[in-house]
Amino acid sequence: MDKLIFTAMTGAKHTQQRQDTLAQNIAHVSTAGYRAATYAARAIPVPGAGAATRAFALESTTGADLSPGPVQRTGRELDVAVEGKSWLTVQGRDGREAYTRSGSIRVDDNGALLAPGGFPLMGDGGPLVIPPESTISIARDGTISAIPDSGSQSAVTVVGRIKLVTLEPRDAVRGDDGLFRTANGNPAPADERGTLISGALEGSNVNPAEAMVAMIGVSRDFELQMRLLTTAENNARSAAQLLSVTN
Repeated sequence: MDKLIFTAMTGAKHTQQRQDTLAQNIAHVSTAGYRAATYAARAIPVPGAGAATRAFALESTTGADLSPGPVQRTGRELDVAVEGKSWLTVQGRDGREAYTRSGSIRVDDNGALLAPGGFPLMGDGGPLVIPPESTISIARDGTISAIPDSGSQSAVTVVGRIKLVTLEPRDAVRGDDGLFRTANGNPAPADERGTLISGALEGSNVNPAEAMVAMIGVSRDFELQMRLLTTAENNARSAAQLLSVTN
């Protein structure tokens, strides 16, 4: 069978995967703290005589674009936008530390601070919990202070400090839950220099215009691979007709 079929088939497969990645990014254009997924493939020459001009498409790298997104002021005290390369630390479903840039924090009925998705927000000493009937404020370095709603307003209690870590692109791995973890699975050390902006949220770093243009280009690439398969089929049919006439 003509190796063109396998070449076009692998090209179409990886083009479809690239299209899925772009569709995921477009769906999260408005998701706070989202990091665009990246996808890359490389060409592998087909071995064998007469196939030097053909190549397979092979997945090369799949990761995320960790560049910062735009910061928008919300005025909500529990919203925080992380600056620089820092990340918020949360507790994943598996009990291990995980990391996110989505800072829309809420308080549950037990006083626990939760990140989007219901993941407990972690401090330097573990999950953060605030006293009942109190209002909190978050300082630039992540320190959380609780002020009682009744009684002396000067009775400020320091609840703890949000654990901020710094992740390098080569060390950050996105999980199925949308959270990031270190490549070796170990907790990242706290970054004492990490800072955040209270009353603001960082938006998605997906550029919608670029994503749409890329989607159009990928769709055309997929159509090209389909035409190559049709060409291979027509060539095979013509060759069979010639052989039948010869016989």
